[in-house]
Amino acid sequence: MATTVADQLVAGLIEAGVQRIYGIVGDSLNPVVDAVRRTGGSKQGGIDWIHVRHEEAAAFAASAEAQTTGRIAACAGSCGPGNLHLINGLYDAQRSGAPVVAIASHIPSSEIGMGYFQETHPDRLFVECSLFRELISTPEQAPRVIRSAIQAAGAGGGVSVITLPGDIASQTAAAAMDPLAIPSHPAITPPKEVIDRLATAINDAEKVAIFAGYGVAGAHDEVVALAEKIGAPIGHSLRGKEFIQYDNPYDVGMTGLLGYGAAHAGMHDADLLLMLGTDFPYSQFLPEKVTTAQVDIDPTKIGRRTAVQIPVHGDVRSTLQAIEPLVARKSDRKYLDRWLRNHEKAMKDVVGAYSGKKAADLVPIHPEYAASILDDVADDDAIFTTDTGMCNVWTARYINPTGKRKFIASMLHGSMANALPQAMGAQMASPGRQVISISGDGGLSMLLSEILTVAMYKIPVKIVLFDNSTLGMVKAEMLVDGYPDYGVDVPHADYAALAEAAGFWGRKVEQPGDIRAALEAAFAVDGPALVQLVTDPDALSVPPKISGSQISGFAMGLSKVVLNGGAGEAVRMAKSNLRNIPKPHTTR
Repeated sequence: MATTVADQLVAGLIEAGVQRIYGIVGDSLNPVVDAVRRTGGSKQGGIDWIHVRHEEAAAFAASAEAQTTGRIAACAGSCGPGNLHLINGLYDAQRSGAPVVAIASHIPSSEIGMGYFQETHPDRLFVECSLFRELISTPEQAPRVIRSAIQAAGAGGGVSVITLPGDIASQTAAAAMDPLAIPSHPAITPPKEVIDRLATAINDAEKVAIFAGYGVAGAHDEVVALAEKIGAPIGHSLRGKEFIQYDNPYDVGMTGLLGYGAAHAGMHDADLLLMLGTDFPYSQFLPEKVTTAQVDIDPTKIGRRTAVQIPVHGDVRSTLQAIEPLVARKSDRKYLDRWLRNHEKAMKDVVGAYSGKKAADLVPIHPEYAASILDDVADDDAIFTTDTGMCNVWTARYINPTGKRKFIASMLHGSMANALPQAMGAQMASPGRQVISISGDGGLSMLLSEILTVAMYKIPVKIVLFDNSTLGMVKAEMLVDGYPDYGVDVPHADYAALAEAAGFWGRKVEQPGDIRAALEAAFAVDGPALVQLVTDPDALSVPPKISGSQISGFAMGLSKVVLNGGAGEAVRMAKSNLRNIPKPHTTR
């Protein structure tokens, strides 16, 4: 049988190490799906087709697989609505730097531009969520487009979209495709004059703080060694938590909307702030009057969030190795010790308030307590995927990295419904590893159909559902802005029963004393499992730094709740959240 353009595409993906394509079959996509079938599957050196229930889930799953393995992953959607459904997950993949190739099949090539059934223009639609996107118009063009797309995703760390009309996909290939040439990512060391300037700034500053982001991956030991040498507390972003918090005696927590601990205040009390590998988007949490040095491998990110006096283009590890011999040890540890004490107090007074023994008798279940037990029970090398919203708060504050654990969430795109499909992709790529989807009832219900995908393939994902019957983060946002909460309620459902009907092991937990046993039983199941934790709907969260206007807004929002007849609700919310009001930290 002659090699088709679709065969050529699939062969290119196999060469790139792709083992599966997530998607839903459809007419314009049929030639590609058939080419996949004829490879015999991954066990025979070919490629597998993973039939999801919604293409958005396909993109999320591919993104998580790519983030878990570091290799290219793939997803596909048929013409029109099919590939439009990919967009949200591809936005998340692009912003996360996940190497993903998306196949957007298209209407017959002769009909393009004529308003044909299901016509869209994928090569235009995916511009903002991809590094590369191109329409294959002829078999002669196909080898170069396929090769360029795969290489762009692999080298650039992002999304490539191949738009392929069904009739072109089924045509005989016109020419062979050259072998792929995907370069490795180089280390980048700044020039000597920049290294000297950075080292001088560190030596001259009395109080230096470190703020670490995703870019410290692979540089954990160098960052901690620098902190030890110069007496610097280390704060981190949500994306940086996985790579710097573990085995770190200088950790002072996280800043930002989900933050905790002393990171925010410690950074503002510094003479010099070292921003290492972070493009932290919330400028309101960054100090305005502190001299700042920013180290980043992408020079376009330097200075776009806050004023930077010392810009350093380089990767974190190479940069810190270069400055290490030039930096003098600081003997005065008062600044570091002060903020370590303040961090310990903050963790005990706020973060630890409802995760200790007294929470064992509180009903409804306090989510902090449940998250702390999950942290104890989960494997040291577990992969956690987390829904956006309050689940992200509980994960950030209570699920601890170990140097082996992996954390995946929609941290930059902030989409709902990401956790379950991301868990699917992570588990498919890591069949022998524990994968836990920390889901909220709002997020899980949005793509609930994917439990059928999990059941169909017997993917041993463990879903830990924090069910508070509300969109908790939105509720908090409304109250802080002075609005009464409205439209945030999620109807109660027996998700454990739904999961069992789909073929899962399921258990619903309403008593805090039953949490540990339920999680241990679920994690012992050889297959998919869901634990539904019915948690306090009034347990919200506040950032580590709140303004007077936010406090007055929250009070106004609660007042409106009372005026609308919700006095009881206001009292319950106050009781549930008094522990979250940050207490003043001493700086002496």
